[in-house]
Amino acid sequence: MEEQLSNRDRVMSAELEDSCDETEENVRLDLPVAPTVLIVDDDTLVLERLKEIVEADGYPVVTAQSGKEALDRLSRSSAAIVVTDLSMPEMDGLELCRRIRARPAKGYVYLFLLTVRDDEKDVLAGFEAGADDYLSKRSGAALFTARLRTAKRVLALECWLKDALEKKRQLVMSDPLTGAYNLRYLVRHVGRELKRSQRFGGHLSLLLLDIDHFKQINDRYGHAVGDFVLKKLTRQIALCLKRETDWCARLGGDEFAIVLEGAKTSEACAFAEKVRAAAEHMRIDTSAGPVHVTVSIGIAGLDADKEHAAVTVQSLLQSADANLYASKARGRNRVSADTPAKPVHKIEPLVPHARTAISPVRR
Repeated sequence: MEEQLSNRDRVMSAELEDSCDETEENVRLDLPVAPTVLIVDDDTLVLERLKEIVEADGYPVVTAQSGKEALDRLSRSSAAIVVTDLSMPEMDGLELCRRIRARPAKGYVYLFLLTVRDDEKDVLAGFEAGADDYLSKRSGAALFTARLRTAKRVLALECWLKDALEKKRQLVMSDPLTGAYNLRYLVRHVGRELKRSQRFGGHLSLLLLDIDHFKQINDRYGHAVGDFVLKKLTRQIALCLKRETDWCARLGGDEFAIVLEGAKTSEACAFAEKVRAAAEHMRIDTSAGPVHVTVSIGIAGLDADKEHAAVTVQSLLQSADANLYASKARGRNRVSADTPAKPVHKIEPLVPHARTAISPVRR
C-alpha cells in the first residue's frame, strides 16, 4: 500500500500525524463566552433563587416554569445547559430530558436534574432519560456552581473537538503547500455538481492549467523557489476568482484545476484568458531573483443543451487534459477549448491516489 502513495499523499499523511501528535499536549479548555443556562422549575421561589445563584457565577440565564415552556424557549433560542426540576406537573424532568435528547441541536446540551429525591433508583432513572448530572436540592450553592463549571468544561471540550475535526477535514481536502483544494476535493465536489446538473440541467466548466517549462525553474533556481512560484500562482488565481461558486484545486506538481459552476464554455474561455494574462504579467520576486512564468490552459465544458447523463468527472478531466496538450502543442501560453466533454461508456473508478484520467505533468 505504501508503494502506491504519491509523494503528495505522503506529505499529507505526515501533516495529519503531526496534527494528531499535537493532541497529546495539555489542552486549555475554555469558551469564548459563558454558556446560557435554562432553569426549569414550577416553584417560583426556587426558580428565582437558582437564577440568582447562576447569574452571580457569570452565566446568562433564561427561565421556564414547565417542560412545555422550556421546549418552546429552546426552539426559539439555544441554551447549552439545562437545569430542570424532576417533579413537575404535566411533563416531569425525566420526560423533558428525553424530549431534549430527541431534538436536533447545533451543539451538545448538558442536562442537570435537580430534586429532593436522591434514591439510587431515581438517579439511575435520570441518567437513563439522558441527564448528565443529578444534584439534590439540599446541596449548597457552592456545590451547585462547581457542577456548573464541570458542565462548562465538557462543553468547551466539545467545542475544541469540533474545531480539531474541522481542521482535520480541511487538511484532508486541501493541498499542504498552497492551501488550495486537492484532487480528492475536486473528485467529490465536481461529482456532486454533475449529479445536480444531470437532474436539473445547467452549465459547468473545468479548466486545467500548468506552468510552462516549470522543470527549468526547479532545475535553475531550486525547489524552494519552485514552491514559492506555485504559492504565488495560487494567490494570483484566487484574485481572479470573483464568485463564491468558483474555486481552484492543485492536482499535483505544477498542475491546477479551476471549477466554474454554472459557467458556459464561452464564459470559461474569457475567464481563462484573464488567468493566462494575469500569470504572464505576474511579478515574482524570489530569493534567487525575479522569475517570469506563463501558463497553458485547457477547458472542458458541460453546457445546458448537451447530453449530461454519461458525462463523468473522468471524462471532463480527459477533455480538459486533451485541450491542455493542444495549448502546449500550439506554443504554450495559450488557452484551448476545442475538445468537448465526451461520455465515457466504460467507467473506471477515479481515485485520488491514481490519476488515471490525467496524463503526466507536462514541462
